[in-house]
Amino acid sequence: MDPDRVLEGLDPEQTQAARALRGPVCILAGAGTGKTRAITHRIAHAVASGVVEEQQILAVTFTVRAAGEMRGRLRGLGAPRVQARTFHAAAMRQLSFFWPQVIGGPLPTLVESKLKAVARAAHSVGLQTEGATGLRDLASEIEWAKVTQVRPTDYAKAVAKAGRQPPVPAGEVARVFEAYEELCRERNLLDFESMLELTAGMITEYPAIAQRVRDQYRYFVVDEFQDVNPLQKLLLDAWLGDRDDLCVVGDPSQTIYSFAGATPAYLTGFGARYPHATIVELVRDYRSTPQVVRVANHVIGQARGATGHLTLQAQRPDGPDPIYQEYDDEPAEATGVARKISLLVEQGTPASEIAVLVRTNSQSAAYEQALSDEGVPFTVRGTTRFFERPEIKQAVHTLRGARHGAAGEDDEPLVHTVRQLLGPLGLTDQAPEGRQARERWESLTALAQLAEDMAATPGPGGRAVTMAHFVEELDARMATEHAPGFEGVTIASLHSAKGLEWDAVFLVGLTEGMMPIIYAETDEQVEEERRLFYVGVTRARADLSMSWALARSPGGRRTRKPSRFLDGLRPASPSTSTRRGERRKGGPVRCRVCGVTLADAAERKLGRCLGCPSSYDEALLERLREWRRATAREQKVPAYVVFTDATLQAVAEQEPSSVTQLSAVSGVGQVKLDRYGEAVLALVAGADPADLLEESASEAEGAHGADGVDA
Repeated sequence: MDPDRVLEGLDPEQTQAARALRGPVCILAGAGTGKTRAITHRIAHAVASGVVEEQQILAVTFTVRAAGEMRGRLRGLGAPRVQARTFHAAAMRQLSFFWPQVIGGPLPTLVESKLKAVARAAHSVGLQTEGATGLRDLASEIEWAKVTQVRPTDYAKAVAKAGRQPPVPAGEVARVFEAYEELCRERNLLDFESMLELTAGMITEYPAIAQRVRDQYRYFVVDEFQDVNPLQKLLLDAWLGDRDDLCVVGDPSQTIYSFAGATPAYLTGFGARYPHATIVELVRDYRSTPQVVRVANHVIGQARGATGHLTLQAQRPDGPDPIYQEYDDEPAEATGVARKISLLVEQGTPASEIAVLVRTNSQSAAYEQALSDEGVPFTVRGTTRFFERPEIKQAVHTLRGARHGAAGEDDEPLVHTVRQLLGPLGLTDQAPEGRQARERWESLTALAQLAEDMAATPGPGGRAVTMAHFVEELDARMATEHAPGFEGVTIASLHSAKGLEWDAVFLVGLTEGMMPIIYAETDEQVEEERRLFYVGVTRARADLSMSWALARSPGGRRTRKPSRFLDGLRPASPSTSTRRGERRKGGPVRCRVCGVTLADAAERKLGRCLGCPSSYDEALLERLREWRRATAREQKVPAYVVFTDATLQAVAEQEPSSVTQLSAVSGVGQVKLDRYGEAVLALVAGADPADLLEESASEAEGAHGADGVDA
């Protein structure tokens, strides 16, 4: 093919990238700017110009889908023999080829189920895990350690330095990690992380193999370079050797996998490593309307830190203004979104060109049900349908079994019975540590909340809703949700939406605690949440709707706040966020013992480093905990809803003696001060929890009696 014809149709920046045929090249490509077009035309231009043979090019992507798309485009450009593979596919091919020559004997078997291997390792060291969820969290920690090149002996120090919260104590994770590695050695097993490490080691340690690999591949392109982790970078460096014919493509504003070990540092530091590199910025956005682009630029323009960001320039004509919608409660939000989607479909937007993007798995159930109620077909991507999740299947099976037993009769309140049955499956008062465990907990909590909602509504004939009624409702919902078997509206997690786009996108549940997620405590974690929100915004071509609910259920307390990421965008919102967890004008919170800046949320609540010495009245802390347990039981809420452990600890350490002092304790807001302040101050002064609870009950009874007289 004529080299000049390959460049036809490219914009000036894409042309600049395609003409940069030799040496290190870094393409910083914003969302919707045609990065795949730029890099495939660059590869085809290099082949057509005789710079490199097709077979000597290795283009590395992160997903099989992306590799397939790249191969398809290259075929259309006259370069069908270019190798476009994922890191793991390329490594497996090389390892399989060279293993007999270097090691001999059978190639290790790929681990079929990492969860089973981790389960055996945990059992061998005597660690009990919380089912598949606990195992997934352990497996994720082991994967993080391996991709960041951390050995079992160094895990505890590394996880502390990284500010991670392991699902079990770090020492226990390290023991399981060591046992897992030993199990793999004994059984000649190989996981994906070891595959990359062994391939890199083989190339590094054996010059003959290094020479053959480098003779085969002389020209490298790496897509989504902001998502590269240290282990993948190790393999890339082994492939390259001392050469620099490397083109990397990425967007630091779309770094959303730091929790898995990825780092944008390799992308943002590319120019420092290769001072003679060609740097090209793609900022012309061909995907989204100017209205959507303005939102995206505002969101990422508020980012903190040194990651850097591109300012997009919209190329499409004007479209509709983004919608910011506040709802009274979550069911109203789901219903409202479903009705808007139904209207879009009626007006001609294909259902397959509409997406509802959620932050966590637990959010999808309400939208699955609402779309079913509207008769709108849907498909779930990047998360399992609510009733197909293992924990929900197990829960429904348990509830069905209790339907005909004594536990399901009218003499026991429905909510109490459901919570009692779901307790052994993982429904606890407090959310557990670990991403997978928390998602399981959130799914079970959603089921328990459904029971609460049904219990608040009279059943047939005005009778109380029983377990039988509850199970019938679950069966009806399951039947409805399983009905759609064809393409429809996409319900997806924000992480799984990366790389995709739709005509209309609904970003839902945009409240503090969900976006950013509640366990994003450090500045770095909050910024990753901002980038995740940015990814969601930039999925929309034309219609962008953002919504949030002030309460969980109808009639509930409207205490939720819209996400700080909407500040300056939604009507009547502050232009600069001063929300909890972000720095205020008063400056950072410092330890009252040693004076260092506190980054951890628990430390900020305590007002000191966790490692600094503290003195407190243990009897007071126990009185506070006893009172909290009883209060939570009385109000039928989880204990942490009253006060978290960190807040109780802070109260015990600071011993406030006035309302003003108590209000200065982190975690004691005005609502909790009004509701619990008097009791907490009495406990600090030495009151017995039992006496306080007895007084509270007497006051409630008196109020009830007075109401009766007035009536």
